[in-house]
Amino acid sequence: MPSHLFLPAPRRPASRPYSRWPQPEWVATGRDSRMAYRLVGLADGEPWLALHGGPGGSSQPDALHAFRLTRQQVILPDQRGAGLSRPRGRTAGNHTDQLVADLEVLRLELGLECWSILAGSWGTVLALRYAQIHPQRVNRLVLRGAFGLSRAEIRGLLHPDARREWRVAQSPHWPRAGLSSFPNVLARLEQVLQVGTPSVAGLRLIRCWNLLEQGAALRGMRRSLLEVATLKDAPLAVAVRRGWTQLQRGRRRAQAGLNRPGVFKADRRGWQKFRIQAHYLRHKGFLRPGELNRAVRSLADNAIPSDWVHGRFDAICPLENSRQWVRQTEALTPLTPGLACGHSPVAGHLASEPGIRAALAGIVQNRRGA
Repeated sequence: MPSHLFLPAPRRPASRPYSRWPQPEWVATGRDSRMAYRLVGLADGEPWLALHGGPGGSSQPDALHAFRLTRQQVILPDQRGAGLSRPRGRTAGNHTDQLVADLEVLRLELGLECWSILAGSWGTVLALRYAQIHPQRVNRLVLRGAFGLSRAEIRGLLHPDARREWRVAQSPHWPRAGLSSFPNVLARLEQVLQVGTPSVAGLRLIRCWNLLEQGAALRGMRRSLLEVATLKDAPLAVAVRRGWTQLQRGRRRAQAGLNRPGVFKADRRGWQKFRIQAHYLRHKGFLRPGELNRAVRSLADNAIPSDWVHGRFDAICPLENSRQWVRQTEALTPLTPGLACGHSPVAGHLASEPGIRAALAGIVQNRRGA
């Protein structure tokens, strides 16, 4: 297994603040594109690449809770066109293998021989593809809420259950189509969001899509809340209830602002995020059918350890995604038990949920295979 080796990087500081959320740095990734990234933790510590979800999301300070910053170095990039990377929202030339190439540019910029990867949701797709193409650069993977790019998952993101998402379902701004025609919904979303600036119709779509995401996250959290009530774990119940309340509060604000006139910061961020998300979902992540299974086989072939953390009540990415890939690895590596490990805490999809957060911290801070 590759050790934590470093190439000379003389322009990097010998130390930096452990936990402060720093200002971004930038690396040119070609064709006038610049990737924003942040470095946090011990400068010569164990290197970890943290990949955000989306597609179109951005790195967040919450990701740092999984790490021991007095011992580990965390690299948090914003993927091409997302977050603070520029040009913002660009879809031309934006595809999964290009994101992989961008990560290689970043690795070389930092002078790292290899790194471990923590990824969540859509980020798990990118992590698996990166490890498939560059297995010699990956020490281990920790994958949260693995996204399988299936028709059922994509359809579930786009078509609200009217009983739960009634305000979105009744909105005249959300594309109308039957469940079997979600590609038409994606085509319409991409068409509206590809204009250079958010239009009035685009703003309504952005706000509707945000409500759909919040609603799916709340469904998982609600089931977790019911489950912890039966476990007699008072601290966990309090923490889950607090997260539920915060998300509910944010959802009510989003509902109240669904038809609010004007363009706000959240709308601009949403335009950037969902513009890229529509682009990737419409093209099924720019991967061939079965490519994720082949990527998992590559992990087995190269003996790359993987931990799959998946909330048992995840309403966005089904738990079976992670379970099937753990089983696949076990079948491929009968002489290497434990190469892939599954973890299913009482939680939904969000990395901020207490069960997910505790599981990630316990796994990431364990020097597995060292």
